[in-house]
Amino acid sequence: MFEDTIDGEKPRGANLEVEEDVATVTTIVKIIAPLVAAILLGNWFMSEVKKARFKGAPWYQPYLSIPGLLIILVILIPIVLWIIKS
Repeated sequence: MFEDTIDGEKPRGANLEVEEDVATVTTIVKIIAPLVAAILLGNWFMSEVKKARFKGAPWYQPYLSIPGLLIILVILIPIVLWIIKS
């Protein structure tokens, strides 16, 4: 199996490369997931804006939809947490 070791045991550093690869993939997923979520939410919000413009609704109507409220919530959460901590 492992000819270069005594008794055919796995060398101690053999899993190090695999662990680094897993850590790299995990980091990439952690970066890409919020970006994809932001893109999807932004596209959903823009479709609501287009619907409101087509119907001649007031400018604030898209902000009262589900994606609009989610965007407002995402913006307000860090502000509220900052106020609570300080």
